[in-house]
Amino acid sequence: MAGVQDTSSAFELITGRNALRSLALGGGVALHAINVYVVTTIMPSVVRSIGGLSYYAWSTTLFVVASILGSAASYRLIERMGPRRAYLAGLALFCAGSVGCASAPAMAWLLAGRTVQGLGGGVLLALSYALIRMVYEPRLWARALAFVSAMWGVATLSGPALGGWFASMGWWRPAFLSLLPLAAVLAWLVGRLVPAGAPASASGGRIPWGKLLLLAGSVLAISVGGLSHELWWNGAGVAAGLALAWAMARLDRDASAPLLPAGAYSARAVLGANYLTMALLVIGLTSEIYVPYFLQVLHAYAPLAAGYLTAVMAGGWTLAALMYAGRTGASAARLVRGGPIVTAVALAALAVLVPYTGGKGWPAAAALVLALTGVGFGIGMCWSHMVTRVFRSAPAGQENLASGSVTTVQLYAIALGAAIAGMVANAAGLAEPGGVEGARSAAVWLFGSFALIPAVAVWSARAAAR
Repeated sequence: MAGVQDTSSAFELITGRNALRSLALGGGVALHAINVYVVTTIMPSVVRSIGGLSYYAWSTTLFVVASILGSAASYRLIERMGPRRAYLAGLALFCAGSVGCASAPAMAWLLAGRTVQGLGGGVLLALSYALIRMVYEPRLWARALAFVSAMWGVATLSGPALGGWFASMGWWRPAFLSLLPLAAVLAWLVGRLVPAGAPASASGGRIPWGKLLLLAGSVLAISVGGLSHELWWNGAGVAAGLALAWAMARLDRDASAPLLPAGAYSARAVLGANYLTMALLVIGLTSEIYVPYFLQVLHAYAPLAAGYLTAVMAGGWTLAALMYAGRTGASAARLVRGGPIVTAVALAALAVLVPYTGGKGWPAAAALVLALTGVGFGIGMCWSHMVTRVFRSAPAGQENLASGSVTTVQLYAIALGAAIAGMVANAAGLAEPGGVEGARSAAVWLFGSFALIPAVAVWSARAAAR
């Protein structure tokens, strides 16, 4: 690959027939991403209104666990329903869940709504990846992936603004309904632009619900373990989660309808190394779910400001993705190896900066922005190149499965990261003793421990970069 020249241009994605295709594919990611930052921004207001601080991370965990189910089923929905109808079904579920969240009288109701919302969101995200391989030439894949990633940039501008404005007005419920007009516009675009049929695939038509439930159960076991302040109970939750994940992997390796393609479970294979590196990086990023809470409690930031500072992580991802999408050969390999280092260093910096409340003025704010940006920037450096490697190393007949599994791996990592984050934060005193003291202790332990995760990815990235 060292001699391959990049002959693509970002201009090709926004002109001619590709322009509306890009808009339709990017729209699903934008809807999901904006929702992520709206909910992340308003969650401190939600728990002040209806309680449930100990379940703070569950809003993300259940949303993403359900997204895993939608994501894993997406490519089979393409084959059964066609891309267009599958996309519209995902939109319908997302909107139904949004209405459920807006009407929640208690945390349990809200978590149920987030579960339905996540099921639809998983379908939308996976279809965005899968359709890139279907509608663009291979030389445009990296550019198209960067364009889709850029939708998170849209979210960094609009999501915190929507969530922060509604939270500052005390109207967190209407915030969940604010994206319904966008969903309606997207449904119209999809009906006109997304193809009705899809290429044939040898991946099989049966959805592996048993393995999906084992995968979801592994996350939920850790989440349940994280509700206790007893270390033995935390350890039992982690052990149960790892056991369920191991059982799923053993069943999936030789399955006729696998959840992940052949080679995905070997860290020495290019495909498996890329999946593992992606997962470790995303787990590190998931610490962002507590950033708005820490900034409001420890640094007295308003909801709008806290939301925007949180979105800086995704902004760093978008910036790096746009800067480095055109790299090929040895340059791309260096980015894959260097990304985890940047993310690990940035998380370690947050372990120092977030709990420290003595700094005032723009120097302290600038340091926070730089560290938050660095977390996402390290991922953006290498993400599109790792996904491209997944596309190119997919076994014959499993191309749809490999492309859809990128989102499955990403979402599982987010769910796992949220579960671990909830366990660490609760064990460090987020709810007991709570308040400033609990938030400070939780911030130290959360960012400090999460910095070790992308540090492990430095090792797997070496194989991923081959």
